[in-house]
Formats: sequence, C-alpha cells, structure tokens
Amino acid sequence: MNILSMTFIVGLLTATVRMMVPILLSALGETYSERAGILNIGLEGIMLISAFCAFLGSYYFNSAAVGVLFGAASGLLVGLVAAFLSVTLQINQMISGIALNMAAAGLTSFFYRVMFGVLPIPPQAKSLPVLEIPVLKNIPFLGEILFQHNILVYAAFILVPVSSIILYKTSFGLKIRAVGENPKAVDTVGVSVNGVRYSAVCICGLLTGLAGTCLTIGQLNMFMDNISAGRGFIALAAVIFGKWNPKGVLFASVIFAFADALQLRLQSLGFQIPYQFLVMLPYVLTVVALAGVVGRSKGPAALGKAYSKEG
Repeated sequence: MNILSMTFIVGLLTATVRMMVPILLSALGETYSERAGILNIGLEGIMLISAFCAFLGSYYFNSAAVGVLFGAASGLLVGLVAAFLSVTLQINQMISGIALNMAAAGLTSFFYRVMFGVLPIPPQAKSLPVLEIPVLKNIPFLGEILFQHNILVYAAFILVPVSSIILYKTSFGLKIRAVGENPKAVDTVGVSVNGVRYSAVCICGLLTGLAGTCLTIGQLNMFMDNISAGRGFIALAAVIFGKWNPKGVLFASVIFAFADALQLRLQSLGFQIPYQFLVMLPYVLTVVALAGVVGRSKGPAALGKAYSKEG
C-alpha cells in the first residue's frame, strides 16, 4: 500500500482519532487536578486499574454498559485514594503517584492470572458498539474518520468544550484555578481548599477511568499486562504541552496519537526498519515536544505544593 494513497491516509487519521481518546480523556482529567494544584502522576495506574475493572464488568455481565460503569467507578475510587494520599496525608505527590503506578501494575497482573490463568487465547469481553451518525457518516473522507466510532470517542470530543466552560465560565472552575494559584487566599474567603482539591482529583480519576475503559472495551475486547503502555505519562505531557487548557490539551493529544497511529501503520506496511524504532516514535515525540515547552510554559503557581490550614 502506498503511504500517499487515500486508503492509507483515511486509515491513519481514523486510527489517530481512535487512539487519541484515552490520552485526551486522561489529560482532561489531569487538567482539573493540576489546575487545583495537585500533580497526579498516578494516571498510568488509574488507567490500568480501570481498564481491568471495565474488562471484568463487561466479561462477567456480558454488557459493555456495565463495563463502562465499572471502569468509571473504579477510576473514581482510585482517584479518591490519590486525593487522600496527596491532600489529606500530604504525601509527596511524585512519590504517591509512582507508588500508585507500581501497585496498579502488580495488582492487575496478579489478579488477572488468579482469575483467568495463562490461556493460549485471552478471554474476550463485550466491546462498545460503533455508533454511526446518520447523514454525517456519509460525508466523503470525514465521515469515516470522525463519525463511525463508539460513544467514548464522541464523549471525549464533547468534554473539551464542556471542560472549557466549567474551568473558565463557572464559579466551581474559578475556585479550582484559584486554589491552584493561591490556596491561602482562597482559604481566607471561606472556601475549602481541600474540598476543591478532592473534587478536582476525583474528576481526574473519573475521566482517567473512562480512558482505561476505552482501552479494553472501546478499542480491544480483552485485557493484557501493561495495556496502558505509557499513555498515562503521555497524557501528563499533553497537559503541559497544551498549557493546562482543554483546547490545547486536545491539540497535544491529537499530535501524540498521530505519532502512535503512524508507527502502527508503518509496521503493517512492512518497512525494513526494526519495529522497536517505530514503537518508540510517540515517546520520542513526547520528549521532543516537552523539551520545546518546558521552561516557557508556566503552570499553576501552587502545583505540587501541599496546603495546611493555619491556626
């Protein structure tokens, strides 16, 4: 297949949209968290746990809807744990996030083997159906790329303007941004800093839970070790590259997903390049992108800093 053929281009862009969703959902969640001053490094762990729980829900109940519920709920619960560690216990946010990632990798692998063993063919779960949008799906070129996906893809796109409205047009969003900049000032006017931070981290957990759900029952219909494959860390990079703004996060997510989709498509074409070089393409792009913005991109002033109420 020619890389300049319409078939290749449409397939590449369709894969980009599909692979963007887990990164975008998680990055949008992290935007809430970091805007409130909490650096949630544990996105990778939340994504892994929610992917596993979504798979279990869909597999045992034979229902993708139950899988979505399990994935979102587990993400919310793990987000609550992350908030407890960083807000209530005030454990170093980097350390608690790394610990969460390591625990998630071990726990999901262990329980998967306990429950299913090692099988030549992995168990299959019910996957989310494709929702083709009438009329729009028939638009040449764009119809196949944008309007033939599952509900989580459409939800991810909708959540970008919704998040922009929440963060910049509502009192709740103002509180989140204020807590991330000057928690002491917010505290003096009677707003609970910890309450706002808990809410932001739980939103992060919920959206990252949907990101994990997308991996198992949105893209595949199975679970495997390390299924998140670094997407949580790429989502962290997307937040920085997008300058903590939902629209910027969308742009960054598309770029990183395009690199991921491109390496998969190039592998399928049988290029005489060691596949390891192609696999590392999205991660190299992430490093290069961050190298260009770190230092020039200013995050929330209180990001990563614990807050204790005086007196």
